[in-house]
Amino acid sequence: MGRGSLRKLIGGGAMASDSDRDVFSISGPFHLTSIDWTNSYHRTSVASSLVNGVYTMERDKQEKRVGSESQAMPWWDFFNFSLVETLIDDYDGSIYGAVFEYKLSNLCQNTSHVKAPPRYVIAFRGTILESETWMTDVKHNLKFSFNTLHEGGRSLQAIRAIRNMVEKHNHSAIWLAGHSLGAALVLLAGKTMTSFGFLLESYIFNPPISCIPLEQLPGGKKIKGVFQFTKTVVKATVAMVLTDLQVQEDDPKTASWIPYLYVNPEDPICAGYIDYFKHKTFMSKIGASKIEKAGAGKSVRSLLMGKSSSSDLSTEPLHLLPSADMIVNKNKPTKSMTAHGLHQWWERDSAMRENWESCCIRPYYEDKLQQLTIE
Repeated sequence: MGRGSLRKLIGGGAMASDSDRDVFSISGPFHLTSIDWTNSYHRTSVASSLVNGVYTMERDKQEKRVGSESQAMPWWDFFNFSLVETLIDDYDGSIYGAVFEYKLSNLCQNTSHVKAPPRYVIAFRGTILESETWMTDVKHNLKFSFNTLHEGGRSLQAIRAIRNMVEKHNHSAIWLAGHSLGAALVLLAGKTMTSFGFLLESYIFNPPISCIPLEQLPGGKKIKGVFQFTKTVVKATVAMVLTDLQVQEDDPKTASWIPYLYVNPEDPICAGYIDYFKHKTFMSKIGASKIEKAGAGKSVRSLLMGKSSSSDLSTEPLHLLPSADMIVNKNKPTKSMTAHGLHQWWERDSAMRENWESCCIRPYYEDKLQQLTIE
């Protein structure tokens, strides 16, 4: 696969060949002149725009767009945010993240909003397949695939920056947001902060998943269920043998973190989340939720290596989530709106947004799980 093909697949906000995608007044959600923070679509649009601002900052740097030629600032300034800090990769010097502050937060402190705006948003871009960034970004994608993202210098730096913000400010006023590789960073950071008791509101766009999207393979619908069921039973058997046949319940801390997860079934990078949560539902229906719990709690790799600590993030794939609010965009991709693209999440056409489907995923309590209706 050539770099151009990879760019189309991976670079949701990173298609530098189309310069209009960086121009907020052309491609951004400029129709949102007033933000209702209780409106989930408004919050989604703001969070995804801030992530795109990080993409655009890096492309401004790479394309030497400065002063009036730079395109990044409107992506946050339009929503009354200011740039507080940029997160720079120590290896290639690229901008991979940023901290934004809401300039009107003081005006909202004494209001009775059901959903208050954030004071800070920490946003992370995904992969940019250009000469200055592709090698480091692909390396971090490989780390995710091998479940070693937590060992990367970028990941450690990002979590350190988030912890610093949490120590200085109320964690309930801090949001995380990321797309693609940046979404993987948010998953890692969100789980890490949850383990310390901090539940950060998180917007996770097109996150990668470390499994094969079976439904997109020839005959996938027929073999998918059998494969998933068999894999779960085998993993559960090994896990229960290694833990004296005891099945651990969902960690209340982890289950309390409910990130917003944005996926598209046509996107092979994140489509597996739909199957993952549907499988949890199926196992509950047939009374096999305990088997599913035991099988889902560990990766095959961690079981073979004999790692058993449930609190160690290195023992489980990042996509294992007991709770999530998942939004599925069932619109077919177009030339201007790819299935992995970040721009789809501030869709201006209300008719197109009717094809978004919300699914609330919650832990097993008394062997019950909310049902998914994704076809």
